[in-house]
Amino acid sequence: MFLTVTTTGTPERPATDLGYLLHKHPEKAQAFSTSYGRAHVLYPEADDQRCTAALLLEVDTVALVRRGKGKGRGGAPDAALAQYVNDRPYAASSLLAVALSAVFSSAMRGVCAARPELPAQARPLRIEVPALPARGGPALVRRLFEPLGWTVTVEPVALDAEFPEWGDSRYVRLELESAELTLAEALRHLYVLLPVLDDAKHYWVAPDEVDKLLRAGEGWLPAHPEQKLITSRYLSRRWSLTREAMERLELVRLAETDDSEVEDIDNAVEADTETEEKPTPLAVQRREAILDALRAAGAARVLDLGCGQGQLVQALLKDPRFTEIVGVDVSVRALTIASRRLKLDRMGERMASRVQLLQGSLAYTDKRLKGYDAAVLSEVVEHLDLPRLPALEYAVFGAARPRTVLVTTPNVEYNVRWESLPAGHVRHGDHRFEWTREEFRAWANSVAERHGYDVEFRPVGPDDPEVGPPTQMAVFELSTATPSTTVRNENRNENRNENRNEKEAKAA
Repeated sequence: MFLTVTTTGTPERPATDLGYLLHKHPEKAQAFSTSYGRAHVLYPEADDQRCTAALLLEVDTVALVRRGKGKGRGGAPDAALAQYVNDRPYAASSLLAVALSAVFSSAMRGVCAARPELPAQARPLRIEVPALPARGGPALVRRLFEPLGWTVTVEPVALDAEFPEWGDSRYVRLELESAELTLAEALRHLYVLLPVLDDAKHYWVAPDEVDKLLRAGEGWLPAHPEQKLITSRYLSRRWSLTREAMERLELVRLAETDDSEVEDIDNAVEADTETEEKPTPLAVQRREAILDALRAAGAARVLDLGCGQGQLVQALLKDPRFTEIVGVDVSVRALTIASRRLKLDRMGERMASRVQLLQGSLAYTDKRLKGYDAAVLSEVVEHLDLPRLPALEYAVFGAARPRTVLVTTPNVEYNVRWESLPAGHVRHGDHRFEWTREEFRAWANSVAERHGYDVEFRPVGPDDPEVGPPTQMAVFELSTATPSTTVRNENRNENRNENRNEKEAKAA
């Protein structure tokens, strides 16, 4: 997937100013991670008279199969074998638009700290896209770009050059030329119109896409004759989002006509009569889901295993039904931060009697953790190497054995919904793994079976119909019909582990 931007210059205004505008040095080849592969920026030519910057997107085809299926999510939208055979690695699409935004973000915003006068200057620009899917053909390409001041050269690509009678494919070779536009305007045109021509996005179109469209379309989209088609296609024909975008664009158009601000036009309701709801952060949704599950279980004495900096402990303290709260973490630094967060040194005696912070490793049994109503492992298991999970499993489910255990962990399938997360990357640098829903259920069911628990699964966060929720939670409840053999095995293993701990302590 390839795109070039070329400009010409003079000794007074050298073409190599393009390097300042793009924030990429002409003498260096640079590479950047994107959602579905690696983007490379290089300069095939760079002197005072002529400078060309090339953006090459090397698509990770394995990530396309694993993370995107079907229309708008990495596969060609019109073939049953799209996840294996598609044009995504080769033809310009929303993949390339996202790479433009990620690699040239400052240039798109018209920011250049080193030469602040450059972004506002119009300059000769020539943009070439060798392979562009165009649903609507060359005529639509011209209708989209010509009203923006581009001279458009568009050549259909034949299905097969050796068989011209087969006709043209839906792909074109595109050349755009203009001497009246700034680089920021040109990049914003491409960011919006590349996926519009392809008419398929590789990621889920969420409500925030309306804001992205309006930011990139500022100054040109409200008056564009194909505004409705652009808006509809960019938002993947989600009619509620398209309607919202069209209404906001109409306000912008009216404001420009009256030479006034949008706020002066859209003033029928006082600003303080309605507040815009901000999306609840996933971490907050996770804590609320945990608190609800603990309340439903009737837990009063709760362990927060792997408590980190104490956010959940702090939330538990606010509810008087939780009479004893113990935070456990192996990190002394995390416990120190948690102590400061909770203000333990200034906490009243009654409140302080409800909370305790302990240093301890979840890979070993710990007598201090026995006898509690519930234990929480929130975003903990994915930080352990897989070979160490059985030790944690036994320490919690076998030795401590609370009546209720809550385990939350990321759902790796949901990662495709985060446009900024590079392909193949986990959400946090310290995550040793991230499970699919099937993998998490298999692990949780096997733990429950071995240790005499019943388990059910609950989504945390928006439950996407295709990839599930961002966080998955398992709720373990101690079975009332625990086999006696299981209990005997647990006691035998507990004695063995306690002897091992004592030997290790003596050796230390």
